[in-house]
Amino acid sequence: MTDPDLDAADLAAVFDAHLHAEFVTHDVDAAMATMTAAPYLTNLPVLTGGYGVDELRAFYRDHFVGKWPDDITVERISRTVADHRLVDETLVRFTHTVEVDNLLPGVAPTGKIVEIAMAVVIDFEDGKVAAERIYWDQASVLVQLGLLDPTGLPVTGAEQAQTVRDPTRPHNHLLRDPVE
Repeated sequence: MTDPDLDAADLAAVFDAHLHAEFVTHDVDAAMATMTAAPYLTNLPVLTGGYGVDELRAFYRDHFVGKWPDDITVERISRTVADHRLVDETLVRFTHTVEVDNLLPGVAPTGKIVEIAMAVVIDFEDGKVAAERIYWDQASVLVQLGLLDPTGLPVTGAEQAQTVRDPTRPHNHLLRDPVE
């Protein structure tokens, strides 16, 4: 149920405060304060996250908040806000200098630069974050880290994120008969 007095700007402000707590102040309690009593987060490609306050708080504390490389950047490309949902299209960039187990469980730092196009779907209840579902192409990440050989596979690497930023980049190079 969504509070009818909250508009899109209010919901966006709540999520922006949530992001600020996660990526700027690294404050788990402040991030959790923006959430409902039964929130969940699912990073779909690797099924990391948590369900419920205790599990999600532990995930944020041990695997997410403040657990990113120092050079991480998150660039918003677009935002759509409806009655009870917000969707951000983002580009995430970092150098893989620390283990990022929320994104790459069990993968030791490679020192390589990673660029990821992500879609973040946020559901709200009563003006608070109820759910986060985060989508990205894990094959693209693994190609960039040298953990997946793209030869003969219909996968790409950083080109995905770069094409979100610059849609004039070449397309169709994986097609047998490229469109010209």
